Amino acid sequence: MTTVGFLLVPGLHLLDLAGPAQVFSTARDLGHDYALAYVSEQAEVPTAQGLPVHADPELPALAPTDLLVVPGWRSPTLRGTGQLEQRTLDWVAAHHRAGGTVASVCSGADVLGRAGLLDGRRCTTHHALQDELARRYRRATVVRDVLYVVDGRVVTSAGIASGIDLALHLIAVRHGPAAAAQIAREMVVYARRNGDEQQSSAMLRHRGHLSDAVHRIQDLIDQRYAERLLLADLAGEGGVSERTLTRQFSRATGLTPLGYQQALRLERAEHLIGHGSTTQAAARAVGFEDARMLRRLRAR
Repeated sequence: MTTVGFLLVPGLHLLDLAGPAQVFSTARDLGHDYALAYVSEQAEVPTAQGLPVHADPELPALAPTDLLVVPGWRSPTLRGTGQLEQRTLDWVAAHHRAGGTVASVCSGADVLGRAGLLDGRRCTTHHALQDELARRYRRATVVRDVLYVVDGRVVTSAGIASGIDLALHLIAVRHGPAAAAQIAREMVVYARRNGDEQQSSAMLRHRGHLSDAVHRIQDLIDQRYAERLLLADLAGEGGVSERTLTRQFSRATGLTPLGYQQALRLERAEHLIGHGSTTQAAARAVGFEDARMLRRLRAR
């Protein structure tokens, strides 16, 4: 069981909290082992939108596998807002020191800064707060105009709705991109956006349709893209003929099932090559018998 703990600061923005909470709650509904916890220095926390939320005033013990998230609060400036006691900041720092991951949404990055977690790291926050964050934490590198930044076990995101993108990224890292795509679909978020990498995903670029039958076949291909998948087997899974599957799939995505699988393989191979893998090793990792097909796809 992985606990996702949300540290609630008075004046917090509801969507900063609700977006990531919905992602992990949906992950739990889909069979992933998550428990959500809400903690604060006070039992009732006022929000920027006027709806108070309840939290546990006792700071729990977190395991290294647990995730701690700090949603943002109403903050035209960071200075003088988001006040927390030193014991709470020490608790945040101790979780990271013990091997845990700490994440923030919007102005929540300021809590990470006060806990000493931004020193020597890349980070981001809401565009209106980037200059101030850079001034307050001069040993940090504030990355502008991105949705989220991952630096080791410190993950920071931009404003408000970007917390959903951050949470889906963490799901993809822990459980694979197919799990993130399934959760995005359940939440009717058809385009999971990447952080400071390419703003397009081969998988989700072709998910903006409403055909449940095609989504089910895509789910299967997403999970087994490195395997040899026969059109007849895919058609059998969909309960249609091969010709009908190809027609429906092409109408919904603009690709054949094989073309979609190759797009997934190519994107994954490009990622591996970009991180130091040889072309031959990348080709084998994504399911090609040798590098010739990968080279042809890359050349296109």
